[in-house]
Amino acid sequence: MYEAEFDGRGSRIRWTEAAGRGGAGSAVAGAATVYVHGLGAMSAVYHAHVAAHPALSGRRSLFVDLPGHGISDRPADFGYTLEDHADALAAALDAAGVGGARVVGHRMGGSVSVVLAHLRPDLVSGLVLTEANLDPDPSPTAGSSSIAAYTEEQFVRGGGFAEILRRFGPTWAATMRLANPLALHRSATGLVRGTGPTVRRMLMESAVDRSFIQGTLSGELPGAADLVASGVRVIESPGAGHNVMFDRPDVLAAAVAGSTA
Repeated sequence: MYEAEFDGRGSRIRWTEAAGRGGAGSAVAGAATVYVHGLGAMSAVYHAHVAAHPALSGRRSLFVDLPGHGISDRPADFGYTLEDHADALAAALDAAGVGGARVVGHRMGGSVSVVLAHLRPDLVSGLVLTEANLDPDPSPTAGSSSIAAYTEEQFVRGGGFAEILRRFGPTWAATMRLANPLALHRSATGLVRGTGPTVRRMLMESAVDRSFIQGTLSGELPGAADLVASGVRVIESPGAGHNVMFDRPDVLAAAVAGSTA
């Protein structure tokens, strides 16, 4: 396990790592693939099996848990906005000696990855996004909107967190129950608020290699034609829903491998 300070007050963002061929200290150590989880999730749980796919054999892989999630610290005086998460992710990559990474992000992790590429283009050579949040104010049925509908007090101390765990079901709850309720609420609120410019605009204007995977069970990707026109590779994943990495890990692994071709 590795860690880096991210807030100027000693809080640590942590990750686990598969060194790949040559090990973390080799001449090719900087050529890494970085996996970033979604809201209430953990990177290794959602992505380690993808990194182990034969198409990705031998590649250095980092599984980073964002602040407030998994094995990372959860300071109460942190904002947990998309920009805050991107800054913390940058601190992890700087400490790991990673530059020009392929960053694979699911939902909120995809949004954070796009913001990272916008703020620190030196750290990112490619983006592979699975159903990333591109726009503010998602539908009321979205996980972030459901959490942000509570006030912070209601969610953290008024039973909202327990209600959400019951509503979202055992699969998501398996990792969400390990997240800090305050961090979870602030992260969800940040997703609903969005960024300026929007994540969609950052993605469309980015110069890095970009892929966006949409599960066919999730419906059509809004604005797909504009994304394609801007150079984003839009990939449909047949038979997959929200969690493409579980439903069709082969599609995600192929996209990650293709982004490095």
